[in-house]
Amino acid sequence: MSLFRRHEPPLPADPVREVATPWSDGFGRLSIRAIQIIVVVILLAGAIWGIRQVNVVVIPLILALIFASAFAPVVTWMRRHGVPALVATLLTLLAVIVILGGLGWVIYLAVRDQWDELSESAQTGFQQAVDWVQQLPFAPSQQQIDEWTKALGDFVTSAQFGSGALAGAGAIANFLTGFVLLVVILFFFLKDGPRMWEFVLRPFHGAQYDRAQRVGRKSIQVLGSYVRGTASVAFVDAVGILIGLLILQVPLAIPLAVLVFLLAFIPIVGAVTAGALAALVALVAQGPVIALIVVGIVVLVNQLEGNFLQPVLMGRSLKLHSFVVLVALAAGTAIGGILGTLLAVPLTAVAWGVIQVWDGPDLPARWARAKRRERIEAAQPTVG
Repeated sequence: MSLFRRHEPPLPADPVREVATPWSDGFGRLSIRAIQIIVVVILLAGAIWGIRQVNVVVIPLILALIFASAFAPVVTWMRRHGVPALVATLLTLLAVIVILGGLGWVIYLAVRDQWDELSESAQTGFQQAVDWVQQLPFAPSQQQIDEWTKALGDFVTSAQFGSGALAGAGAIANFLTGFVLLVVILFFFLKDGPRMWEFVLRPFHGAQYDRAQRVGRKSIQVLGSYVRGTASVAFVDAVGILIGLLILQVPLAIPLAVLVFLLAFIPIVGAVTAGALAALVALVAQGPVIALIVVGIVVLVNQLEGNFLQPVLMGRSLKLHSFVVLVALAAGTAIGGILGTLLAVPLTAVAWGVIQVWDGPDLPARWARAKRRERIEAAQPTVG
């Protein structure tokens, strides 16, 4: 008998037959995925509806987070140089309030000083526009213009307009409430932001804790960089357009420059809107030639900003594709109005930044990673 027994290969096991169900084929899997998508959409819609019901709290919370991200380096720098935490927070908070209040006060003073001149120019420009329209072959008659004017006067004196005025008073009260809440939340974010975040992360452990830490750091970094970079670019735009308006002696140059600064936080659409308003004021006050020159100045400043300032001050890592920006602006406007328009792009940038560190400090989520061929082509030097 041989000492070494020959081992026969094991017989293959009988294949397990899958039981056919209505959900096991391609159409069934598609149906399951569709149901999952519908559930996610319903949950998102419910979350958005809930946020809109308590927007007096949610909006100041988001704005406070954005301001805290932008001014956090200032508080950190003062703490490192021996300034107590409470003093550093109060100084930074005071600086934010002074900046916001100063912008509003400058706009008020400039509009008050030049309102009579602009009102007279607006009336003259409106009359010129009416005369020009009446020369067109499809122009409305004087009787129709009088009827429209009378209808407008009736609306102003109607109860509907009065209810709108009451709604406006309620909006002012909500704004003041939200502003006070914004200041209070911003104070705590600047003073105890890291400790508050650590408290939020208590349920997480291990890899989940590390991921949550990366998400928090990246969100604050992207928000802060976006706000500081956009503010720097907006300031340069406002100064450049202000110089052009002052040279051309366009009325309301300072309020228009402040408006350029504020609208610069709305990519693409903001620059177009600011340029159109500046050109409109120039057209009403000084005629079409000066208005065309103002349009040229706005275009020149925007080109310099887009090609030189943004890549240097904001970096390529925060740059989103124009299509993504437009979609985000449309969605933000539909969901949150003007404020949604302002918050859409920075929140989209934060979401993209989070995806970039989802699986590691420099490792994006699996589905968002570049394909191997793309990485090889990106590593190869371009010729010519």
